[in-house]
Amino acid sequence: MADLRETTRSGPGRLLIAVYAVFVIAATARSAVQIATRFDRAPLAYVLSAVAAVIYIVALVCLVKGSRTSRRIVVISCVVELVGVLVVGTVSLFAPQLFPDATVWSCYGRGYGFVPVVLPILGLWWIRVSGRAVAQ
Repeated sequence: MADLRETTRSGPGRLLIAVYAVFVIAATARSAVQIATRFDRAPLAYVLSAVAAVIYIVALVCLVKGSRTSRRIVVISCVVELVGVLVVGTVSLFAPQLFPDATVWSCYGRGYGFVPVVLPILGLWWIRVSGRAVAQ
């Protein structure tokens, strides 16, 4: 039986963790600069970028930790992340006036190569696959 903590940090999990780390840095830096320098221009967009950053941080920390509880938190984070990117992506396409500046999730993450829409799906997939390794 595999060690529960090691399963999220091995194989494809390492790449997933690296991508989450990049998104933690990108979303945190983007939202911090936007909020600090021009919050009045697009407060909704900037707050949503900060929310995305927090979700990425939670997912990253929990993927690295890999405990049973943290795996559950990763699932919740990925579901919230996926719903967020789908809702914000759709609203940004059909009501662009609500987003005078883009968020991390605008147009389904187009500004980030659509990784924001794929990342939570991969996170959910990895938690499921790595969970099977523990059960065997």
